[in-house]
Amino acid sequence: MTSSSKIGQEIGQRAPFRNRAQEAVLGLLRTTDMASERIANLITPHGITPQQYNVLRILRGAGKEGLHTLTIAERMIERAPGITRLLDRLETKGLVTRNRLSDDRRCVVCRITRDGLDILAQLDDPVNQAEVELLGMLSAKDQKELIRLLDRIRDGLRSE
Repeated sequence: MTSSSKIGQEIGQRAPFRNRAQEAVLGLLRTTDMASERIANLITPHGITPQQYNVLRILRGAGKEGLHTLTIAERMIERAPGITRLLDRLETKGLVTRNRLSDDRRCVVCRITRDGLDILAQLDDPVNQAEVELLGMLSAKDQKELIRLLDRIRDGLRSE
């Protein structure tokens, strides 16, 4: 099978891909890695990781009510097995607060602090610009089609 993409060259593939699906998955993973790195390079100089940034954005969207720890974990873009440790670090930095609602240790509500909101305010424009640039080579129609295809893949993975 001959490749119709550049991924084989980029990763130094010597043999043909086993199938088109392998080529597509490797292309998707490589593209995700490149996009993640671009965004991480904007975020990390502010003293937080991309996962911490994701938590802060989730909590900003939750407003003053905050969210339970498990809800935050479910909403993460990149699933974090150690959500408690992630929140520990953000709390140590003064970017989130946590309050127990009962004696049940699992029932914790998290809220973003003013310092957390300030970091997000500093990052909003640069991250937005980077996101636009990441897909700037695609037309609006192509971006819409990409979103549709990615939704379809995730839907298929959920139903397995």
